[in-house]
Amino acid sequence: MAEKSLSQRVALITGANKGIGFETARQLGRQGITVLIGSREKQRGQKAVDALRAEGLDARLVLLDVTNQATIEQAVAQIQREFGRLDILVNNAGILLERVSPADGEVENLRGTFETNVFGLFAVTKAFLPLLRKAPAGRIVNVSSALGSLSTMTDPHRLENKYLAYSASKAAVNMITIALGRELAGTRIKVNAAAPGYTATAMNNFSGTQTVAEGAIASVRLATLPDDGPTAGFLDAKGTVAW
Repeated sequence: MAEKSLSQRVALITGANKGIGFETARQLGRQGITVLIGSREKQRGQKAVDALRAEGLDARLVLLDVTNQATIEQAVAQIQREFGRLDILVNNAGILLERVSPADGEVENLRGTFETNVFGLFAVTKAFLPLLRKAPAGRIVNVSSALGSLSTMTDPHRLENKYLAYSASKAAVNMITIALGRELAGTRIKVNAAAPGYTATAMNNFSGTQTVAEGAIASVRLATLPDDGPTAGFLDAKGTVAW
């Protein structure tokens, strides 16, 4: 096992072959962190790795489908073998399956959304906890959304929510963050949820009002928190987001 020195941090970002995940990997890599590109597809993942390496960053491919337990276990074994620990886990992988009024939503899309955004996130986190415990200062970042904020979504001035499945899944992500963050509060691991903001990505047909560089800020900050940083929190680039 070619274990990294304790000064060389290792970060795994799920769904990192494009969008905010890719940009998160880039920004972490620019800080000298080894970035592991979690990708369901080898070709797209390798393309992302090659792009980051062309910038002089230490990027590696990890084949990982958050809805497939076998690939999760294979990823854990690979990282254990190559590094012996994991310093940062960014649960970035997520999907949005429908944009309709809540009453018109399909049960299948609700199930499918939770399978990736909630169950997959939890499965990955649970599997990597032993490696995160081996790190000097483990960091878990769950990529959430302002759409998962009950305070935001109950604002009477807000337009109708056409993202019920997605919003519900992110609210569940927030609860997982609180639960794990409080459980691990006495350890060296910090767990927080990041709200990227309305970012131009394929998920919204690039209609977002900010760049991926701006959308990655919250995740990167939470991934690199100092020892006195928050845990069990919900933050965006500007600060705390109301639950």
